[in-house]
Amino acid sequence: MSMNFNNPYQSYSHQNIWDGIKDSFKEGSNLTKLIYVNFAVFLLVKIVGVLSFLFNLESAQVPFLVYWLSVPAETSALLSRPWTIFSYMFLHEAFLHILMNMLWLFWFGRIFLSYLDQKKLVSIYILGGLTGAATYIFAYNLFPVFESARFGSYALGASASVMGIVFATVAYAPNHSVRLMFIGDVKIKYIALFFIATDILSIPMGNAGGHIAHLGGAFYGWLFINQLRNGKDISSAFTSLFDSFLGLFKTRKMKVSYKKTTNMDDKEYNKNKKKKQEHLDQILEKIAKSGYDSLSKEEKEILFKNSNQK
Repeated sequence: MSMNFNNPYQSYSHQNIWDGIKDSFKEGSNLTKLIYVNFAVFLLVKIVGVLSFLFNLESAQVPFLVYWLSVPAETSALLSRPWTIFSYMFLHEAFLHILMNMLWLFWFGRIFLSYLDQKKLVSIYILGGLTGAATYIFAYNLFPVFESARFGSYALGASASVMGIVFATVAYAPNHSVRLMFIGDVKIKYIALFFIATDILSIPMGNAGGHIAHLGGAFYGWLFINQLRNGKDISSAFTSLFDSFLGLFKTRKMKVSYKKTTNMDDKEYNKNKKKKQEHLDQILEKIAKSGYDSLSKEEKEILFKNSNQK
């Protein structure tokens, strides 16, 4: 006699896991979404690779999906695959590669969001990645040393985008300190200097295209904050375009507006709004002078809440 016992929690737990992933993506910050998209693309590439192997579909050295998503250095190849200047910054082949990139994105992304808003995080990720791709393509078509390597060379990975966020964070708050194992508290400006020096010195030693792309992404991160301090947001056009694009996929909701009952309410509302903005400006000025660690717990909470509302 055989007996079959079904686990009543099996489908429920599977559903919860999937629902949890969907909810955390939907309700999470833009930092969470960027990390999820990178891992989703990584899993897709690996699954397609396994299927290609099982059905004996792939004979080329470079998997066809990696070929179609990575950005080539050769300009005629780029013209035939123009989308790759975007897709390459979400593409990884090796697990260690994506793991390190996502860890750095998570660490510096959290610091970034303690000072600036989530839309700027996405704009720097994308535009830093585009600048990294442009720097890589330009270098491989300019310098004679890359002439023979240009054909068949391609770049992939989020490193340039991550470097954009790293250097934007460093440019905004250079004296922000983090605790490193076996070392202790270190200001992030020294970590950034170490990375930039390593990339420059490593160009002749292999993966020159990757190191050059890193420099391009880092340059954009620095440039963005430099211009922002001068009152100019160089990502505003991209942010507006990106918001319009995302608006196509959002469900339209009915909005209910409420009018204030008296002129006194309007004055009081504007007065409170101005007071809050002045307080926030004082906090930002304090950060610029003394660093993030000089803030009180209450000031950090105000900065955090304001960042999430943007």
